[in-house]
Amino acid sequence: MKYLVTGSSGHLGEALVRVLRNQAAGVVSIDVKPGAFTDHVGSIADSDFVNIPMEGVSVVLHTATLHKPHVATHSRQDFIDTNITGTLNLLEAARDVGVSAFVFTSTTSAFGEALTPPPGAAAAWITEEAIPRSKNIYGATKLAAEDLCWLAHRKDKLPCIVLRTSRFFPEEQDSAAMRSAFSTENAQVNEFLHRRVDLEDVVSAHLTAAQRASDIGFGRYIISATTPFCENDLSQLRNDAAAVVRRYVKFDNDFAQMNWSMYQSIDRVYVNKKAREDLGWRPLHDFKSVLARVHSGGSPLSDLANAVGVKGYHEASFTAGPYPVE
Repeated sequence: MKYLVTGSSGHLGEALVRVLRNQAAGVVSIDVKPGAFTDHVGSIADSDFVNIPMEGVSVVLHTATLHKPHVATHSRQDFIDTNITGTLNLLEAARDVGVSAFVFTSTTSAFGEALTPPPGAAAAWITEEAIPRSKNIYGATKLAAEDLCWLAHRKDKLPCIVLRTSRFFPEEQDSAAMRSAFSTENAQVNEFLHRRVDLEDVVSAHLTAAQRASDIGFGRYIISATTPFCENDLSQLRNDAAAVVRRYVKFDNDFAQMNWSMYQSIDRVYVNKKAREDLGWRPLHDFKSVLARVHSGGSPLSDLANAVGVKGYHEASFTAGPYPVE
């Protein structure tokens, strides 16, 4: 079996290539930027370029994208060219060579405005049934690309799995208020409760999805750490998150030793139940296990995530934060 990994100079693409190479799997990789894990440098918006590495490929793992951090620095047309046209080029090339699985990396940001309840409302319980309402060009183009995957399955019988991943990047928070209130590690550990997933688990989700694609045909799945919460917690999570967390995990002593704080309010909870049931995906990292690792002197992130490291999203640096916010 031969894999094509797009976006191989990015966080997830590099991690996938690392793991596949360690497994001695056949893998070819492409990215618009050169890198140690990228074989072919070029844009997926160029259909001729995309066709070259597709020969002999059985599985496409499509992670290449313009991200949310690019919204303020790139045009809407740039997002359309990469996220929509690029995905279409890959789908058509994959169809032409008869791949057995096409796994598309989408994002929980695709839910957009559905993620933020109005003041006074309970936290949002985000499953695959939540109705997306685009918030920016990033979410809009990822949704459009998801629909192209659906059409490729419906019209061309291409097995396609869409994975809506939550946060897995190691960079610091883009919000100045969050950076002032929480250290990077504190915020990352807190996020494992409701909106973060470790890079190692994202990799395993993609490889598991590739194995299940032919049987499933088409599916959309949320990929996030398993939350300890249930729907009955949603009202209290909005105004006293720490009290809810204490019902499930004893965190106060560890947080006090590290001078950390728990969030006062949590506004959404990502639910990975469908991915675990349909794909047989088994994420290894959640709030409790990550906190235990930190308590023992380890990192909040897995060895794989730390090996890939911080990449950033721009060549330039910004004084107001890790990247400009629209």
